[in-house]
Amino acid sequence: MMGAFSDFAKKFRPSVWTEKDAEEAKLGWHPGHPIPDDPLQWGEHFPRAAHETLKNTQMRRNLGYATGKIRAKRNLRVEEMPDWEGLREAASNIKRAVAADWVRLLEQFEENVTKRGGVVHWARDAEEANAIALNLISAKGVDEVVKVKSMATQEINLNEHLEKHGIKAWETDLAEMIVQLSDDMPSHIVVPAIHRNRAEVKAIFEARMEDAQGLSDEPRVLAMAARAHLRKKFLTAKVALSGANIGVAETGTVGIFESEGNGRMCLTLPETLITIMGIEKLVPRYRDIEVIGQLLPRSATGERMNPYTSFWTGVTEGDGPQEFHIILLDNGRTNVLADEVGREALKCIRCAACMNICPVYRHTGGHAYGSVYPGPIGAVLTPQLLEAYDRSDPASSLPFACSLCGACGDVCPVKIDLPNILVHLRHKSVEANRGGIPNVWDVGMAVSSKVMRSGKAMEAAGKSVQAGRLIAGPDLKIGRVPLPVAKSWTRVRDVPAPPAQSFRQWWKAREEKEDGR
Repeated sequence: MMGAFSDFAKKFRPSVWTEKDAEEAKLGWHPGHPIPDDPLQWGEHFPRAAHETLKNTQMRRNLGYATGKIRAKRNLRVEEMPDWEGLREAASNIKRAVAADWVRLLEQFEENVTKRGGVVHWARDAEEANAIALNLISAKGVDEVVKVKSMATQEINLNEHLEKHGIKAWETDLAEMIVQLSDDMPSHIVVPAIHRNRAEVKAIFEARMEDAQGLSDEPRVLAMAARAHLRKKFLTAKVALSGANIGVAETGTVGIFESEGNGRMCLTLPETLITIMGIEKLVPRYRDIEVIGQLLPRSATGERMNPYTSFWTGVTEGDGPQEFHIILLDNGRTNVLADEVGREALKCIRCAACMNICPVYRHTGGHAYGSVYPGPIGAVLTPQLLEAYDRSDPASSLPFACSLCGACGDVCPVKIDLPNILVHLRHKSVEANRGGIPNVWDVGMAVSSKVMRSGKAMEAAGKSVQAGRLIAGPDLKIGRVPLPVAKSWTRVRDVPAPPAQSFRQWWKAREEKEDGR
């Protein structure tokens, strides 16, 4: 008996699980995901990756709690806005105007940044952007920089590139700092450490932060420890790195929205500021900030406005950095622009409202997407940035990581039709994989299409389907069916048993009954 149990235990708790558990116990927190070579793409296809992340029950509890609170706050702030839908429509039109006139607006932005003492650099991909940033920092002779949270720098693995060349980039956003200290990847766009709880944060700080011992897991205590750690970095840094939430073509202005004040510190004290901005962050006019500035904080964190909103335009003598560089990053964005349907994804203002509402994201977590951009927006943006449509590419599975419930499109503040783009990308993936050796789905669809062309065949198929009642349980549901196609479908869902009588049979019986009268 014990031997049988031992075999059972080995089968359902393989040694790798034990190793992971031991590592977690030693660290005091779940190891998370190691930093990949390419942040846009790592790991396995979504179904296999999700299968692993679903085992992390603590992460799922953390996500459920955090996204629930954010959604509740967002709903309150949206309900108090009488013109919310008007603002959404205005933002959508602003971003569409950018896509329609991108070249001219980018040139106008460059001209205005240059007029005001800034220097504009163009980067076609991650390699060029990293090289430009490294050269600028190396020229200053420093070995460390302070950094404001930026998805663009995360996307190109800038921190790791700098570290290879002896330069340490210190994340100053609290959540980003937690991710950095734990050698982890972010799992959310706005709240990168959303998969952590405060007990894990305490363990991370005590293990990886200087002079951070004997902490409690109270948020205030943890925040004070982070401030003490960062204060000396702010006071000594000569160079700062930042991202950008918005760039204004009309004036050359760049802006960030943040909640902690770390951004303001990075934008004030250092002598040199280097900003990395994705070219999709552009808006045409300064007045457009009013629209984005109302939508973003309410959608992202449920705040009426961000506690710290900073804008800078070039260089001002005696005030702030005296040297300003901005790196305009393409890195696949023009690939997205070329798709008339998919280009809608470039309207994204990185609020993450779609993640907070998405049932798939809330259960699987951000790391299952194998990209720095998780959730619904990641599912449409990542495959397009990488042009990943071949079935062998893990990123090609992302458009299928969705139930098409439509909630993401309903909450998007710039009205990106995410469900429609997901269907569009699924179509592109199917078309890209036509030909070659057909898989089980290809065979199944070919057979079903022939059946559906014939009324008699459909009637015969309906009668055969009724035999499924024989394998249904007492609750009239069919569990896992070990047959081709059906096996994949029923692996993760119960199927209702077919009715005792088909529509055709019901109609025929009805007609016969009426004729009998």
